[in-house]
Amino acid sequence: MADNFLERHRRDYEERKMTWLRKKKHLPKKNLHHIEKDNEYDS
Repeated sequence: MADNFLERHRRDYEERKMTWLRKKKHLPKKNLHHIEKDNEYDS
């Protein structure tokens, strides 16, 4: 294997993870009330 193979892949992974987390924080939060309503009808 090439030198620094694992380090390079780890660095790339961390960059992708940071990008994903930044995008995730800007998404609207889902309302938990709708989930509870769905569960009431199943009972």
